[in-house]
Amino acid sequence: MRRPRTQMIAETRAKLIAAARTAFGTIGYAETSMDDLTASAGLTRGALYHHFGDKKGLLAAVIAEIDGEMNAHMRAIPAKAPDPWTGFRDECTAYIELALDPEIQRIVLREGPAVLGDPWDWPTLSECLRSMTESLTRLAEAGIVAPVDAEAAARLIAGATQYAAQWIAHAPDPQATSRKAIEAFNLMLDGLLKRS
Repeated sequence: MRRPRTQMIAETRAKLIAAARTAFGTIGYAETSMDDLTASAGLTRGALYHHFGDKKGLLAAVIAEIDGEMNAHMRAIPAKAPDPWTGFRDECTAYIELALDPEIQRIVLREGPAVLGDPWDWPTLSECLRSMTESLTRLAEAGIVAPVDAEAAARLIAGATQYAAQWIAHAPDPQATSRKAIEAFNLMLDGLLKRS
């Protein structure tokens, strides 16, 4: 029985993304040969160009997939927290902690900016900022954080987490750097709390 075209397209995209994710995460973007990558997926270069335009487009798709997984991981964190503030802080801290993952370090934090440019221009950032702005608005309305422009605070927090993640990904000792970054970040974030 013949599979529907949409299913075949989805399967081809998934194969290419999986092969690229493995290659980019192990040997790196620059060293990945498109012929080797497509052969490992059992496909042709034509399929890659048809679905992603070029190698850079494939990297963007890989980052979007990893970013989606990172967001799903972080969104699950607040539900486990004892209160809304701890949930928000733990969710923000989780992004910094994810910088210890070797695949995220290499593909998202090193290869991505080197090839795709500033992460502030990536489409995935707008969803993160929207979600964080909403969370901060709820926390302010509940009287947990001091009155603050939620979007401004979200952008500053996102900048701090992005920079901390980059610092960890490029550090000689990522574990030690992560501990220092999280400790300082949480102290900084606690400055938003409303004082009685």
